[in-house]
Amino acid sequence: MSFDQDPFDPKAKLWGGCSCGGHHSQEDHDAAVARLEGKEDDPAEEVTSEEILSRHVESAVMQAVFGTDMARRSFLTAVGAATAMTALSDIFPLGAAKAVAQELSGQLEKTKLSVGFVPITCATPIIMAKPMGFYEKYGLDVDVIKTAGWAVARDKSLSGEYDASHMLTPMPLAITMGAGSTANPWTMPAVENINGQAITLATKHKDKNDDPSKWKGFKFAVPFDYSMHNFLLRYYVAEHGLDPDTDIQIRVLPPPEMVANLAAGNVDGYLAPDPFNQRAVYDGVGFIHKLTKEIWDGHPCCAFAASQKFVDEMPNTFIALYKSIIDATAYASDQDNRKEVAAAISPKNYLNQPTTVVEQVLTGTFADGLGGIQKVPDRIDFDPFPYHSMAIWILTQMKRWGYISGDVDYKGVAEQVYLATDAQKVMTEMGLTPPTATYESYEVMGKTFDPTKPEEYVNSFAIRRS
Repeated sequence: MSFDQDPFDPKAKLWGGCSCGGHHSQEDHDAAVARLEGKEDDPAEEVTSEEILSRHVESAVMQAVFGTDMARRSFLTAVGAATAMTALSDIFPLGAAKAVAQELSGQLEKTKLSVGFVPITCATPIIMAKPMGFYEKYGLDVDVIKTAGWAVARDKSLSGEYDASHMLTPMPLAITMGAGSTANPWTMPAVENINGQAITLATKHKDKNDDPSKWKGFKFAVPFDYSMHNFLLRYYVAEHGLDPDTDIQIRVLPPPEMVANLAAGNVDGYLAPDPFNQRAVYDGVGFIHKLTKEIWDGHPCCAFAASQKFVDEMPNTFIALYKSIIDATAYASDQDNRKEVAAAISPKNYLNQPTTVVEQVLTGTFADGLGGIQKVPDRIDFDPFPYHSMAIWILTQMKRWGYISGDVDYKGVAEQVYLATDAQKVMTEMGLTPPTATYESYEVMGKTFDPTKPEEYVNSFAIRRS
């Protein structure tokens, strides 16, 4: 059956062959007629997916009643489409059948999901969507599972134990390219947060707060190799003349372990997600040297990520989950909601932090550990749009520091993994206003990044591995 053929049109040929009997299909017949009449370029009438589904239902019912296309066409020619539709509706609830079909076409393939998260404020939309009812709003029963660190989040995602997960924005790129793990097509439909990180130093280093070049020999922690934390720390110290691979040490620590390691003297500092920067101040063991928004204002950090397999095999479930995350992100982006959100995500089963610590992060009014109170409303913010240019910047840093090598298809990988065009569509459907462009340039510590010239950008740095 041609998808756009009207079952109540007596000239339509639905169940094989064509109306003249000389062609393989009605489409071939129509194309031949169009060529003879010189109408090859006439645009066909646009038919919506809802209309196509309705015609499938009508055709199935007509075939059940008449058996052959010849009988259907003879009957319609004799009585007319309107009479035929009325008569058919008297013996079969056609309208109800169409309604059921429409409902089933959007039915969730799976409603009970497992979504992993690492307990940091970057995961705010994923976490808050559970206690605040955003998953339920879209028909989902989501178990949000606290995860010790990023390697665990990656491995449980790859094994299928998690349907989707909170990840760091470089991770879907790395997984897709096989950097650090077996290559597996992964997607990043949404950014969880922008900004929201800081460089924290141990209190004993207050005398070195003014000049990072004094940090030679320091031991730093980051939460994962494939993290914005690692790449921003490397960028920052390199701009101050330190080689991150020879002048300092960088080790991976799960975020919940960072404060204890700072207090014990195992590390001199870390570039980490909150609330662990603020918790170091709260515990009196560290101070905030610099917010990462001062390095790159608006930089992405964490993400909502899912395998390409999940997106392809459970499209309706994926869209429902996607919308719940975007909805929660929009709610979290409103400063008026931040205290409510802080209360929702602070409990033991989520961040397990004092609410006052989480409030300081989310509201941007906070003690800095140096005796001051800072007011930075956008210390952390929530914008879900996954710009392709963000992915390209991350890939340049992966190339710069030797995490990937050889020729890199920056644009191709970025557009495969970061689902910016899908975000435009879904956000528009939800009444939000997404950006119209998926690429933009950035200023990182005063240096301009042009996403159209990634290799030139990599080669512009004096300190690099590639």
